[in-house]
Amino acid sequence: MTTSDLPPTAVGDRDELRSISVGGQQLRVAVRRGDGTRVPLLLCNGIGASLDLLQPFVDELDPSLDVIRFDVPGVGGSPLPALPYRFGSLSGLAARMLDTLGYGAVDVLGISWGGALAQHFAFAQRRRCRRLVLVATGTGAIMVPAAPRVLAHMVTPRRYLDPRYLEQIAPLLYGGTARTDPDRVTALMHGLTRVGSRRGYLYQLSAGAGWTSIPFLPLLRQPTLIMSGNDDPLIPLANATLLRFLIPNARLHVYAGGHLSLVTEAAELAPVVDGFLAADDPRRDP
Repeated sequence: MTTSDLPPTAVGDRDELRSISVGGQQLRVAVRRGDGTRVPLLLCNGIGASLDLLQPFVDELDPSLDVIRFDVPGVGGSPLPALPYRFGSLSGLAARMLDTLGYGAVDVLGISWGGALAQHFAFAQRRRCRRLVLVATGTGAIMVPAAPRVLAHMVTPRRYLDPRYLEQIAPLLYGGTARTDPDRVTALMHGLTRVGSRRGYLYQLSAGAGWTSIPFLPLLRQPTLIMSGNDDPLIPLANATLLRFLIPNARLHVYAGGHLSLVTEAAELAPVVDGFLAADDPRRDP
């Protein structure tokens, strides 16, 4: 499949969108080319969301930065894999994807479910990961859970399929500005993401079943920025505090907002991420 074969998307004009084969698995990827003076940034998205949803955040990042996004198998424009996967195999797939795209070491940002993938990548592919950014995420099976009525809405991808349903549950699920402007969240999620199959969503759920990063977080050596909202019903702030305690070289940034603030308040949070990544960047001119 070529770029011209792909359906219309919400990616930016500067993004190169294509489908590539990585170890027999087709992956839909988007690469925004920078000027080569910065360590590239790999983004790992939340459960059920395609790479398109992070476009507002990408648009606010320094244009000199290469930004790599991809749809995990079974999500967005990446077809279902033959079998379910775990974070270990998915982090290996991401590393081979970087090889295919011609990238070596990268910085990695993961949000929500993608934060778990980012943690595993930083540990299993430590030579490929220079800096780590964890947004609205936790330590997996062993963490401070959301309320049962919040978690109940995560069992299916219905919120991606039914705008009216999403508008109803957005305040409860995402907090922050979703409480006062659920219409905006609905517009973003239904205008800026592509829905994958229900089985793909279940594969993502199963990838995290029983998984926890707690045993290996003290072994991470990458400088790490942990970001969490003070009104995140899905991933309570206490989880960011736990991450900060377990990761040796980590700092915590608490913002006023909810689970989707990286997208809804991208203009405020992108500079925080960019400043962290730019510090001591070996490719950046003084």
